[in-house]
Amino acid sequence: MYKLFLCLRYLRKRRIAFFAVAAVCLCTAMVLIVVSVMGGFLQMVRDRSRGMLGDLIMENASLQGFPFYQEFIDLMKAELPDRIEEATPVIISYGVIRFPTDQITKPAQIVGIRLAETMRVNEFGKGLFYETYYPGTTTLGPVRMPCVGFDEAGRPALPEDLESAWQRWRSSASPAQVAKAPIEESLRYGRPGYYAPVPAEESGGPMAPGWYGRELPGAIIGTDLCARREPDGSFTRYYWRGYPVTLTFVPFTDTGKPLETGSGMPSKLFRYVDDCRTGVYDIDSMSVYVDFDLLQDVLEMDEQRLSEKAGGGTIPPRTTQVQIKLRPGVDPRQTRDLLVQRWQEFYVSRIEGLRTPELIRRVMILTWEEKQAKFIGAVEKEKVLVTTLFGVISVVAVFLVGVIFHMIVQQKTRDIGIIRSVGATSLGVAQIFIAYGAAVGVIGGALGTALGTAFVWRINEFQDFLRWLDPRLEVWNAEVYAFDRIPNTVQAWDAGVIYVVAVLASIAGSLVAARRAARVWPVEALRYE
Repeated sequence: MYKLFLCLRYLRKRRIAFFAVAAVCLCTAMVLIVVSVMGGFLQMVRDRSRGMLGDLIMENASLQGFPFYQEFIDLMKAELPDRIEEATPVIISYGVIRFPTDQITKPAQIVGIRLAETMRVNEFGKGLFYETYYPGTTTLGPVRMPCVGFDEAGRPALPEDLESAWQRWRSSASPAQVAKAPIEESLRYGRPGYYAPVPAEESGGPMAPGWYGRELPGAIIGTDLCARREPDGSFTRYYWRGYPVTLTFVPFTDTGKPLETGSGMPSKLFRYVDDCRTGVYDIDSMSVYVDFDLLQDVLEMDEQRLSEKAGGGTIPPRTTQVQIKLRPGVDPRQTRDLLVQRWQEFYVSRIEGLRTPELIRRVMILTWEEKQAKFIGAVEKEKVLVTTLFGVISVVAVFLVGVIFHMIVQQKTRDIGIIRSVGATSLGVAQIFIAYGAAVGVIGGALGTALGTAFVWRINEFQDFLRWLDPRLEVWNAEVYAFDRIPNTVQAWDAGVIYVVAVLASIAGSLVAARRAARVWPVEALRYE
């Protein structure tokens, strides 16, 4: 009982111990912040990689692509229905996007997708802005420009199908989701997004909402390519839905040569139908998504018949990538090995007669982790390095606890002597200071865990505040770190481990002082006084 009494008394009366508590608190908070941010960054890399790529990826790392993809997809689905849930081809090419009204031209990564299949294979659909609030209205097919007008009661309204989709979303969403919907206040239309008003020359009377202009194929644009990010995290879109954009393509033949056309690089007019935010700045700042079949046709990656001069025959359709989604619980590595073996058997019977057989010989089937292995590995090493460095720095708390406890033992030598003279054992005296150290660790670790958790949860708001004070104070630049927000999740396991280590470190710091106190003899202690 006397051990608990003295421990609590020293904790309350010896204010120098507050410095030890503060040291443990700050070191705990510092390590927790570093581990949470770096761990969150690593988890974001993993989540976004899998969300963009699916579970398995087929590719030959060439802009020329590879043939026989659809046959192999059909074969996979037929032979492995218990493993393969969905698969879709993707064409990745490069070109230029031009916004005619502003006369702005930017480089672009042009991606051809089958929208419905892609949304089933990966998480592409979750990043679409207009599709979120107007479900079922985003399409890469021919579309006209939707214009906002006024209904019979004089209230702003969208074309009937968009208006009904918006009202349907509102009725199914929670009040909190509706409250967070980014309503376009500047035009006071009360609808998410940016819509053009009905052209006066085409209204022919009352400005009724509707679809105007000629039909053009749809294009989904990366959010950072067509919008400006505001300090509060929202986006201001430069262009209205249905805005025409021009894409210029760089096609290649199956032999890798730039395709020769009489009019130079082909260009085509599209309509901006939606924007996609993956959260990866490098992707969102230059990607444009169009219909797979259309891009395949423009790049002449569809089936091509060769002239007699070129040797005759046909070139089968090509794609640059196939993304595969597995059924829940299926082992990706085991399935990859099965598909690799099946692909080798598959292409042998089809390689004869190809002008470029290396296109299918070099096809690789990778898991999403293998595809991003270099990036993920680098982030993992960086996390270990930074955590180790801050962990070493935090050792100062152990020494500070030891020094403070040593001072307390010196000042309390008489007390120790009296306790020993009335029957306390050496072990009992040592336990007083070990418990004292544990109490410092428990309190300091708890305060540090709470402080670190609160800081991580509000870290993006803190950076926004610094940027508001002075843009030069910005710590996290999306262009450098790829992701547009700082990871702000604290894992309970990390917090628990760091807290336990903080308590053990405080106990370790008190051991030397506890050993010195245990070796004090009553006579010497009283003589010392």
